[in-house]
Amino acid sequence: MKLRLSFFLVLCVLLFAQSKLAIAQSELANKLQDGTHVLLMRHADAPGYGDPKNYQISQCSTQRNLGDLGRKQAKAIGDWISKQGIQQAKVYSSPWCRCVDTATLLNKGEVKKELALGSFFDDMSQAKKQTEELTKFIAVERKQSPNIPIIMVTHHVNIQSYVGEVVNSGDMVLVKVDSAGKPLSFKLYPSP
Repeated sequence: MKLRLSFFLVLCVLLFAQSKLAIAQSELANKLQDGTHVLLMRHADAPGYGDPKNYQISQCSTQRNLGDLGRKQAKAIGDWISKQGIQQAKVYSSPWCRCVDTATLLNKGEVKKELALGSFFDDMSQAKKQTEELTKFIAVERKQSPNIPIIMVTHHVNIQSYVGEVVNSGDMVLVKVDSAGKPLSFKLYPSP
């Protein structure tokens, strides 16, 4: 009898813990479908710093790109996002190849390049202008697709300028925005 009672208690505890985990896992999906949030993500691991001199946006071979670790990381992030309840999303990417590749490997839908997500690392004087463009773009997208998750893959300088948070490769920031696309609050999700 004691063994049955112990088993029953353990089973209840496990079911309770599982239901709590399911609730926590769906928080990201729920917020991304409420019309007031976007998920900004820094590209996955790309060895090096900055881009080589004279790189060309149209030629991946001239840029800093994802390595094997970065490709595995991007796939793992895509799997993690799926476990949160997001199977499909509108996916936008900086035109830089490391961002496009990261966005593609998430496997959440067609990836569209967006200039407002492009890096201004080489010319930090563009930070204000580029962040204003990103803000406008987010406002338009949230208005056009209020109940569809939106994932935007970009660079650390863009995320830092937009929300003031320094992020590592593959980190994600869930941002609550107002109707003008300005950030109201955010939550950091470290790369899984």
